[in-house]
Amino acid sequence: MKIGITGYGSMGRMFVEKLSKNTDATLYVYNRTIEKLNGLAPEINVCSSNADIASKVDILIMCVPPFDIKQVLTEIADSIRDETLIVSLNGSVSFASMQKIVNHKMAKLIPSLTAEIEKSQTLFCFNEKASEDDKKNLMSLFKCMGDVILLPENEMGMGSELVSCMPGFIASIFDVLCSAARENTSLPDEQIVSMVLNTMCATGELMLSKNMNFEEIVSRVATKGGITEEGAKVIYEKFPEIAGELFEKTLEKRRQTTLKAEELF
Repeated sequence: MKIGITGYGSMGRMFVEKLSKNTDATLYVYNRTIEKLNGLAPEINVCSSNADIASKVDILIMCVPPFDIKQVLTEIADSIRDETLIVSLNGSVSFASMQKIVNHKMAKLIPSLTAEIEKSQTLFCFNEKASEDDKKNLMSLFKCMGDVILLPENEMGMGSELVSCMPGFIASIFDVLCSAARENTSLPDEQIVSMVLNTMCATGELMLSKNMNFEEIVSRVATKGGITEEGAKVIYEKFPEIAGELFEKTLEKRRQTTLKAEELF
């Protein structure tokens, strides 16, 4: 299998690293700033243009911002092979819009930062032109980064919130908790963070391994009239408004980004 990656930012770089180590695929890479590709392993093929890379690969992954997708599709329109699957690393541009430029079989792929430790839940959706073999081959390829999840196109936005954005949300929440803890203790910062992170990871592992839900964890720890119950009450009383606003803001931003990107088509 020949895999092409156009765009060598943080995601493109991670894909090259993971796929080169975990698959037998031949990799091809293109980036507008060619100097960024200096130092790539000799077995990775550097291409001269988007048209060049599109003519050589079985799967072409576009690791570019939504506002650059139309340009990439325009450049590959005359060179893409019928059997090549075009993959967008961005959920903001619809298949319908992309197919106005290249009426081809396509997929969308959204990974998580946790792919760096092979713990990603990578999201996929496919247009009607993609075959079952296309779906199987692409999703199998990315199992080297963690789990794979197939979603309908209209659910990729919320799926991204729950998987791709969630590490940032979780880190923000626990950053605030650790900051509040510092105001009430003389423990060093690194110890506070270590204690919280290890407890967070262990709680998630416990829930997954024992098939426990959130309410069960709360009931096990927050005994009636106890200390934990007081803290849990604060969270359940005040945090729902914050959580609601979080999704309201992020989904609206996603909608605006989609509208701006779609206007280009």
